[in-house]
Amino acid sequence: MSEVVVDRQVALAAEALPAQADLEAWVEAVLARQPDETRHELTIRFVDAEESQALNRDYRGRDKSTNVLSFPFEGPPGIELPLLGDLVICHPVVVREAREQDKSTPAHYAHMVIHGTLHLLGHDHIDDDEAEIMEALEREILASLGIADPYLTPSPPHRDTDNEDERADA
Repeated sequence: MSEVVVDRQVALAAEALPAQADLEAWVEAVLARQPDETRHELTIRFVDAEESQALNRDYRGRDKSTNVLSFPFEGPPGIELPLLGDLVICHPVVVREAREQDKSTPAHYAHMVIHGTLHLLGHDHIDDDEAEIMEALEREILASLGIADPYLTPSPPHRDTDNEDERADA
């Protein structure tokens, strides 16, 4: 397989974003299970909630920020390029979801990159059968990286609703 190439773009001021090596390792773990795949280049862009919301609204008709958006590359007919596409990951949403699901932020980021990369490869979760296949792949890939099943979320800790943290997304 060709070397994975990730164009890492950071469009917000944030700490704890995944390192280049982590992104490459996560994408490599997906592509290792796709032996016939010749596309191995993608862009991963980290954005704030506003950019995520605008893209989600404009491309999916959903006027809210979301964890990851996948934009598969569609080249001109007859032109073969090694480009998979683009992932746009909303840092505040990923951090909030990790906290809410009692997961580490790096583990949740790994899941979002793997999930998004599978979308770039044509996997989806629109119907139950597709969802089962995609989630099984995610579990297998994450387990190979030593990351727990993301769909077995522990119960959130009990919180006193009068003292709920009311800050905006982290």
